[in-house]
This record gives sequence, structure tokens and C-alpha cells, in this order.
Amino acid sequence: MGSGKSTLGNALAPLTGLRFVDLDDYIESREGMKISEIFASRGEAAFRDMERQALAEVAATEDVIVACGGGTPCRPGAMELMNACGTTVYLDASFPRLLERLKEGRAKRPLIASLDDEELARFITSSLETRMPYYLLASRSFSSDRLEDEEQIAGSCNEFIARFIATKP
Repeated sequence: MGSGKSTLGNALAPLTGLRFVDLDDYIESREGMKISEIFASRGEAAFRDMERQALAEVAATEDVIVACGGGTPCRPGAMELMNACGTTVYLDASFPRLLERLKEGRAKRPLIASLDDEELARFITSSLETRMPYYLLASRSFSSDRLEDEEQIAGSCNEFIARFIATKP
């Protein structure tokens, strides 16, 4: 959460000719409701089931960049599925960058919307401690600290493409 998956994915898609799929957007479209509404009406467990199904559907497609939610890789079998279907990249954002991004966008994120700044910092620390073993199963990693303006996004896209996007003959 807050690592820049959607920002980077949306910027990479037109540069690479690959289709970008944000897993949360995919779920919202399929379910006809916002993630926050799913959490409120059906609970986190139901959302995680929907997320697992959506990941399996998207993983079956080709020529796609997928941004999954921060908890997606932590579900049983999720990283194995993702690694089997393509190159997985852990977007590694520093704690200060995560904190700043999540402070700015917390209202639209159901898991953190009600947290004050101190609680948010503890949430980030706790989440990273719990999730890092799964994130480190990704085949690659990429620093996502430089996504704050158009110039940084362009530079990060160029670096990402040079490192991870195979050119087709």
C-alpha cells in the first residue's frame, strides 16, 4: 500500500504497449462496488476471496502489467502463482515515502482511513514486518521512491523498462 504500483503501472502501460490492470479496479468493476463498500458490507475475508479469484483470472492473461494490493502476495499460493506466470517485481518504497503517501491518500483506503498519523506509522511498520517475507519472494525488486512528479515518474519508467521489460524481436 502506497508503494506506487498504480502510478508506475499506469505510466508504464503506454510506453510498453502492455495493458495495465490494477487488481482493485478489476475487482470493483467485476463486483459493481468500491473496495471500501466491499469491506463495509462483506468484510475483509470476503474481499480476500474475491481478490484471490481476480488474481487467478488476471494471471491467465498475457502482455499485462498487474498491480496487486499490498496484501495479495500474502495469501497462500499467491506468490507462487504470480512467479509462475511472469516476472514479479517488489516495489520497495522507503518508510518515510510510504508514510507521506499514505497520509495524503488515507481517506480512500479502508484499512487506514480512521488512523491518526502515529497509528498510521505503526500500521506501516507492522504491515511491512508481516508482509516482507512474501514480498521478498518476488523475482526482482525496484525502488519506487521516485514517483512524486512527472519528471521522477518518467525517469523511473525508463529505468524500469531498461531493467525488466523484455524487448520483442
